[in-house]
Amino acid sequence: MAKTPTEDGKRPRGKAQEAAVWTLMGMLILGLGGFGVTSFSGGVSKVASVGDIEITTDDYARALKTQVNAFSQQLGQPITMQQALSFGIDKQVMQSVITRAALDNEAGRVGLSVGDEVVADEIMKMDSFKGVSGSFDREAYRFTLSRNRLSEAEFETNLRRDISRELLQGAVGGGFAAPKPMTDTLYAWVAERRGFSMLRLTEADLTTPVAEPTETELKAHYDAHIDRFTKPEAKRITFASLLPEAIAKDQPVDEATLKKLYDDRISEFVVPERRIVDRLVFPDQASAEAAKARLDAGTTFEELVAERGLTLDAIDQGDVSKEDLGAAGEAVFAAAEGSVAGPVDTDLGPALYRVNGVLAAEETSFEAAHETLAAEMQTDAARRAIGDRVEEIDDLLAGGATLEDLAKDAGLALATLDYVPGLQGDTTIEGYPAFRTAADAVQNGDFSEAIVLDDGGVVALRLDEIVPAAPIPFDEAKEQVAEDWRKAEVAKALSGRAAEIKAALEGGAKIGTFGIVDVTPETARSGFVADAPETLLADVFRMAEGAVEITEAEGFTAVVQLDRILPAATEGEDAEALKASLEAQAQQAISQDAFAAYTAALTAGAGITLDQAAINAVHTSLP
Repeated sequence: MAKTPTEDGKRPRGKAQEAAVWTLMGMLILGLGGFGVTSFSGGVSKVASVGDIEITTDDYARALKTQVNAFSQQLGQPITMQQALSFGIDKQVMQSVITRAALDNEAGRVGLSVGDEVVADEIMKMDSFKGVSGSFDREAYRFTLSRNRLSEAEFETNLRRDISRELLQGAVGGGFAAPKPMTDTLYAWVAERRGFSMLRLTEADLTTPVAEPTETELKAHYDAHIDRFTKPEAKRITFASLLPEAIAKDQPVDEATLKKLYDDRISEFVVPERRIVDRLVFPDQASAEAAKARLDAGTTFEELVAERGLTLDAIDQGDVSKEDLGAAGEAVFAAAEGSVAGPVDTDLGPALYRVNGVLAAEETSFEAAHETLAAEMQTDAARRAIGDRVEEIDDLLAGGATLEDLAKDAGLALATLDYVPGLQGDTTIEGYPAFRTAADAVQNGDFSEAIVLDDGGVVALRLDEIVPAAPIPFDEAKEQVAEDWRKAEVAKALSGRAAEIKAALEGGAKIGTFGIVDVTPETARSGFVADAPETLLADVFRMAEGAVEITEAEGFTAVVQLDRILPAATEGEDAEALKASLEAQAQQAISQDAFAAYTAALTAGAGITLDQAAINAVHTSLP
């Protein structure tokens, strides 16, 4: 069957009611519980043990697969197990399952157990086990577990352990308080603000222009930075595609249908005159008239709004037609731009209308809209035509047809490209997420399938070979080398000029004498400076008052002078709110550290046994 764009996309995760069951429920919703890691070489059944608790191959494989899938979703593309190992995901997962095993071992040692009633209550609350009525459904429970190759006993045992671990974590990590000196220090650091002046330098600020490079200099730059001029490893992919844009112009256009489409969407093409207005409603006529008199006497509309406890956003009506305004339409449309109309009666009471803008009527004739509407009609027809052919294309591939056969016999366009996984090239086909997903995953020898694209197009692809990374020949890369060399030389020259200006400022010169200065009177550590690197504020908050420093990043060179340091405010609602937030964060961090130390001690005390052969077998079994 043809793959649709959604079949390989993200699947929603269910909501767990307690933190301790997140892992288990994620496994269920992602459908990872039963991918069948049960028969490893040598018949091994466990990868490790902690005290009396065994970590089975199934447990480790499920946890590893779940984490790999989560990481793939974060990246927006699937990763192989080999890539996962290179990222160290296996080590993270192993540490996690060892920690859980250590907690299970300790729970058993101290006799901590969760009753059946608690387990049943948690199961009843899980969305995955609810029927159409929204309540727990035993058949849904059995079906979900069966689909994931889990028995009720296995699932309930795992859930019981999850809850027990949560109880242990709560007992160990609860009751901590952040020391006041700690939170005071954090607050003083976080809430401190600084003001600075910045002179950004460009090539125009250089006293001596950068000379043109010689051939020798370019060759030397090329050799010294060959990594910048190297094509990455790529997949050479042949693909056969049928896209709506390729056949849209061949689709017939029925003029009568087109005219009906125009008439059905006439509101898009014939837009009446409109006004952009604010509406301020009053409780009675007397109040409205008194407000209008005050406006005539010089009170601003904004002042009236503020007095009513409102904001301009709250009274903004947007752009409205005369018809939209009802009884107020005549008065509002008679008013000049910038004036206030009323009071006029509305459904909400007497109101004043401020006219903020006048929008002229717009009319697009059928003749003027013809080309656009025809293109839409043809594109829709092309999508339908391709949709009618997907099954045919699928059948051809299933019958052994090659991509070349599809091009010859079914009219698909055949092309080849060198695709770099994880990168979107500038070809049309690479703009389709479904194509990139398939290209990322395709392996040598894979069966070609018809993939339905987001716009209704269809594509099938094949991996021909892996093209190794290789330097671009100098002559071919020469233009890129020259551009890169120039950037480097300009950056070097700007750095030297910045050093000269810094020395002058430290000698008493004024920063404004060297060019246009951007002044930031006050900013926090978390502030933002437009068109500046993230490192700028980090540099600013390391400086002493009055100091001068140079900040550099790719394409950015600036001389910065710290004008003032503003200590954190000691009073006020904002200060108290920030202090409370920092206290909560510090408390959480202390709690987490305590729990980590506790689990480390449990693990060390219980003793760990690892079976590396079994671990390797799990890694080998997963794609």
